[in-house]
Amino acid sequence: MTQDDAKKLRWYNLALMVFVMVWGFGNVVNNYANQGLTVIVSWILIISFYFVPYVLMVGEMGSTFQEGKAGVSTWVASTMGPLLAYLAGWTYWVVHVPYLAQKPQQILIALGWSVYQNGTFIKTFTPMVLQLTTLVLFLFFMWIASRGITSLKRIGMVAGTSMLIMSFMYVLLMLAAPSLRGVPIATTDLSLHTFIPNFDFTYFTTISMLVFAVGGCEKISPYVRNTFNASKEFPRAMIIMAVLVALSALLGSLAMGMMFDSNNIPKDLKMNGPYYAFKLLGEYYGVGNLFLVLYAIANFLTHTSALIFSIDAPLKVLLAETDSKYIPNVLSKTNKYGAPINGYKMTAVLVGIIIIIPALGIGNMNDLYNWLLDLNSIVMPLRYLWVFAAYVAVRRLISQFSSDYTFLKNSFLARAIGLWCFLFTAFACIMGMFPKGVQLYTSQWYFQLSLNLLTPFVLLGLGLILPSIAKWSNRKDTKTISN
Repeated sequence: MTQDDAKKLRWYNLALMVFVMVWGFGNVVNNYANQGLTVIVSWILIISFYFVPYVLMVGEMGSTFQEGKAGVSTWVASTMGPLLAYLAGWTYWVVHVPYLAQKPQQILIALGWSVYQNGTFIKTFTPMVLQLTTLVLFLFFMWIASRGITSLKRIGMVAGTSMLIMSFMYVLLMLAAPSLRGVPIATTDLSLHTFIPNFDFTYFTTISMLVFAVGGCEKISPYVRNTFNASKEFPRAMIIMAVLVALSALLGSLAMGMMFDSNNIPKDLKMNGPYYAFKLLGEYYGVGNLFLVLYAIANFLTHTSALIFSIDAPLKVLLAETDSKYIPNVLSKTNKYGAPINGYKMTAVLVGIIIIIPALGIGNMNDLYNWLLDLNSIVMPLRYLWVFAAYVAVRRLISQFSSDYTFLKNSFLARAIGLWCFLFTAFACIMGMFPKGVQLYTSQWYFQLSLNLLTPFVLLGLGLILPSIAKWSNRKDTKTISN
């Protein structure tokens, strides 16, 4: 191995990196809150028939486009042309808008738990006051991001790794608690029907959260070119990551069922579940609120870092990697710190709308938090559609590309599985649009449904009209310069 090779990422480095990117303890809590212990069967199904093929496709694409710098946008540009590559880049950026709108909420929740060690802090706000507070907080962190400050990103990586360790610690200590500490198991009915989902309409409205939980491994693709022996080690890293996710999902859900009664799940489990879990775990092992405070501080730092990173990085990828004829030049204008300041302003407007409008029709903080989380599970997976579309295109044009690793040798079967993943993702997003935990056909149900339908169409629709704006704006700029 040469000195340059020694500096490259190995499969175990990549596996840990992508696991931290994709997975978090909140994925276990949110899906347990939706389905109870039936989520264990759901995890088995989603991992076997969706996540594993997804991961192996990303492994093949990474091996095929080892020199690509822009990840999915490179894959789409190489197979379907620059216009669709722009739309893929736009989708990747714009789906972060609801994500950015919720991060300030999560920062406030983590701050409240770390200081007061209970969930009362966030409940003292009315929805409108809370959303105005989160908007101010978002604008503050946008200002920080615009000044090129990166230290919080590094802190967030350390905090995220700490949370990863704490998540596995929770699983191990909770599974051992009945025998070591004599803790009673909360879910007493462990018969077969407790684990088998009822595959009805309500169930299918929750699968978008499962898809949201396991997606995103393509974010590691820009690192393929920095990987030692990428054609072999990149796919290996993807497989190891899939195993880690499966273990965390299954064992974590079982641990949640031991702590929280699957038939009587707290209504605010999505918002406060991780904090309840570590608070109870500390009580079981006689260390008070130690685990809770450590988790809350780590979560606060992680959300803060993620907010700054997600304001900056997706926007820069969109502006840097997209053909200039699709993006108005004015959006690429940077300040002295290298931040695309006009792009930031566009982000602020869209995020501000997502933050304020829901507070006009959603009556309490818990419903508001759950709705925004559900909206993320509808919108975020839309970017995965481009992964599967690019994969189908690569396998259709198989003679034009070469890869040392292929998911399946049979191209017809490979395209069929790619199409299955595409259609399943689209189905999950559509079903996720129907409100959950809200009485049917009430004014709030219709309000949430309208927002769930309009938000993705408006956000994606802006990407369709932006090239026309760019054509007019860039022509105007050219005339100004020539004069």
